[in-house]
Amino acid sequence: MAKAPKVEKGNSYTINLEEVNRLYDRLYRQAEASGYHLNPELEFTKELVKGLLINERRYGYLACPCRLASGSKEEDLDIICPCDYRDPDLTDYDACYCALYVSQAVVRAEKKVGSIPERRLPPEERRKPKQEPIAKNISSLPLPVWRCRVCGYLCARDAPPEVCPICKAKKDRFEKFI
Repeated sequence: MAKAPKVEKGNSYTINLEEVNRLYDRLYRQAEASGYHLNPELEFTKELVKGLLINERRYGYLACPCRLASGSKEEDLDIICPCDYRDPDLTDYDACYCALYVSQAVVRAEKKVGSIPERRLPPEERRKPKQEPIAKNISSLPLPVWRCRVCGYLCARDAPPEVCPICKAKKDRFEKFI
């Protein structure tokens, strides 16, 4: 007779450990295939994955487990995992806000995850309309555009990614394109 899977309860949402393992495996494969890394501290990381599952049951989407979601998917698009703040946090702090994603330096134990400041604006600031639309003139883009010299991948952000998500070339293979 097969053993029944262990079940944990969190905030009245029943989370099956097999579900946690399935989502963890999926996130791990996607992260590694795209040049990202999950936190190597397995117990900690699986607790975050469990929080993602709780939020999915609660709200219908994988809202960051370390932030307060509104319950409105449209208002929370910026914090659906992987959130809009992951890449800048990885660049500046070697980990995203909740530390689900970490840099290669953290994976190799060359750096430790520390406190990461919140980049998300307060609700009243997020609801304000953008002050001015992006101009059609390319020189007025709000962020620089980086180009992978290996495969041509383009990304608009403050700094190039640690690893190209397409060809896996390292950060030093990027050039400022615009």
